[in-house]
Amino acid sequence: MLPDITFATRPATAPDDLLAAPLGPDPLVWLRRGEGFVGLGEAARFETAGPDRFHAAEAWWRAVLNRAAFAGPAEQPAVGPRAFGSFAFADSSSAPSVLVVPRLLMARHRGRQWITTATAGGSPASDAVDDAVPPAPLPRLAEAPGPVSAADWPEVVGRAMALIAAGAIDKVVLARSVVARAAAGGIDSRPVLDFLAHRYRDTWTFAVDGLIGATPELLIRSSRGLVTSRVLAGTIQRSGSDHANLARAAALARSSKDLEEHEFAVASVVAALEPFVEELAVPEVPSVLHLPNVMHLATDVVGELKRTPSGRTPGVLALAAALHPSAAVCGTPAAAAADVIGRLEGQDRGRYSGPVGWIDANGDGEWGIALRCAQLSPDRRAARLWAGGGIVAASDPEAELAETEAKLAPMRQALGLSR
Repeated sequence: MLPDITFATRPATAPDDLLAAPLGPDPLVWLRRGEGFVGLGEAARFETAGPDRFHAAEAWWRAVLNRAAFAGPAEQPAVGPRAFGSFAFADSSSAPSVLVVPRLLMARHRGRQWITTATAGGSPASDAVDDAVPPAPLPRLAEAPGPVSAADWPEVVGRAMALIAAGAIDKVVLARSVVARAAAGGIDSRPVLDFLAHRYRDTWTFAVDGLIGATPELLIRSSRGLVTSRVLAGTIQRSGSDHANLARAAALARSSKDLEEHEFAVASVVAALEPFVEELAVPEVPSVLHLPNVMHLATDVVGELKRTPSGRTPGVLALAAALHPSAAVCGTPAAAAADVIGRLEGQDRGRYSGPVGWIDANGDGEWGIALRCAQLSPDRRAARLWAGGGIVAASDPEAELAETEAKLAPMRQALGLSR
C-alpha cells in the first residue's frame, strides 16, 4: 500500500559534521568530503528482487511522489525528498533490494544545510529523533574466514585463469568474504561510519539497511541532464613511503595486466551508456587514484543525456540498471563471468558490489558500487566483510590474494580488526 507523504524542507543549522548530530543507531548515510546526506527513521520502505528490481523500485518511487505533498524551497541541489537505496548484485540473489525514505533528512551542500521531514498519514512533522542515543563503543570482534579461506584463494583464482586460457571468458571479478562476530553486544554503525568518513574522505561513505562502507567507485551520477561514471579497475597496494608510492603509481600506470583489466571495465561502461547519451567524453588513458590503503587506475566517463520531445531524460535508476553489472565487478562477457562467479565464490554476494546511493524527486541521483563494505546481520552481532579483484590472463594468484587483503583493510580498521 502506497503511503501519503508530506515532504517539508527548510534551511537548517545542523552541525558541520552531519555524523555529529543526534542520531539513532542505524542512520542512512551518503557522504563525501563532509557533504551529502544523513537520513533518520523510515517514512516509507520498498523491497524488491529479481531481474526487474531497478524498474520496480523506480516505479514505486514515482508513485510515492505522485501522491505526495511538498513544501519548501525548490531548485536547490540538496533540497527536497530523497530515497536511499541498495540493490542486490545478482538477479537470483536471496537478498532483497531496498529503497528507504527517511523521516528526517539532513543535507549539506557547499557549506549550506537543509532539513527535509517526511510525514505519513497526516501525522505532525517533527525534527525530533525518537531513538537518538550516544554511539555505543564497538564490541570486541573475532574474525573467521568465509566459504573460501585466504589460504585457498589462490587456487580459486587459478581455476578462473584456466577458464580464461580456455577462452570461456576474458575477465572475471572474484570476491571473498570474512566474518567478524561479537562475543557480546552489537555493532553500532555510527563509530564505523565516522571512521570511514574521516579517514577515507575521497570515497563515498554509505549506510543503507545494514550495508555500510566507503566506496571509491561511482557507478552513475545524474544531474540535470549530465551523467558521470567513475571506472576503477587495476589496483596496487600503498607502502609507507611517499617516494615508494610514486614509483608504485608509475608501475601501475604501465602494468599491462592492470591496463587490460581497466580497458575491459571502461568498455563495458561506454557500451552501456551509449544508447542514453548524445555524446561521451572518455579520456584516452586512465589516471591514478590515490587512497589511504591502495591506488587504482581510474577513468571518469562523462556524457549528456538524450532528451525525449517532451524534454525528459532517463531516470538514474534506469541508467544504473543498464550499467549493472559492469566489467569492474563482474567481468567480460558479463553473462559468462556471472556464471563463473556463481560457481567459484561459493556464496551469495547479497548487496555487495551492487548499486548503492540515492534518488531525488527529479529522478536524478548518485549511485556508487557497494565496495569496501560490510553487511551487518539483523541482530548486529556479526558483519560480513567483502573484497574482490579482477582476474585476467596475466593475473598472479598470490598477488590477487594480496589485493583482497589490501581492500579489506578499510573495514577491518573501522571495526577494530586491523592487522
